Amino acid sequence: MIELFYANTPNGRKISIMLEEIKYPYKITPVDIFNGEQFDSKFRSISPFSKIPVITDHENNISIFESGAILIYLAEKSGKFYDKDNRTLINQWLIAQVAYVGPLLGQHHQFHHYTPGKSKWGEERYFKIAKTIYKDLNEHLEKSKFLAGDKYSIADIATFPWMARHPIHDIGLKKFKNLSRWYESISQRDAVIRGFDCLKKGEKIPLL
Repeated sequence: MIELFYANTPNGRKISIMLEEIKYPYKITPVDIFNGEQFDSKFRSISPFSKIPVITDHENNISIFESGAILIYLAEKSGKFYDKDNRTLINQWLIAQVAYVGPLLGQHHQFHHYTPGKSKWGEERYFKIAKTIYKDLNEHLEKSKFLAGDKYSIADIATFPWMARHPIHDIGLKKFKNLSRWYESISQRDAVIRGFDCLKKGEKIPLL
């Protein structure tokens, strides 16, 4: 049994989607990050930076933090979405997400959506970077079905929940043909639909 310490964020959804894709039994332990539960000493014992997601694999008695590390662990454990002969490419796109795409889109969320008017510099800077991310992903996906080649992988699972925030990006996903094709194909996967709404609150993946 996998225990997923979870909040409804793009990083949390990476892991719920992955668990649905590999069909592993799991239970969710919600972490209320808006009321500071992530700073509880018990939680910090498995998440030293007070961040979600974290998993505990009770079968192996191990806890893992950081979404990219969790995806690799689950991929290796299940033997899915992490082909041995393509791991160098998958790793590049996975790390690009956790080090660049996610953090920079997160800054765009903060300045553009959550605290507009607080910093003109921040709003302009991260809006420009977010548009560049869209453009670069679109150009790459013109020549690649998925981020790391012809097969769906943990790189796609990592990136998709961030692109599912496109309604608050105000960039216009529809304008990016190849990125839209990639987004739509992943959004129709049954496991992605279930993982997106893992708390069973009726949350729908945003349409194009």
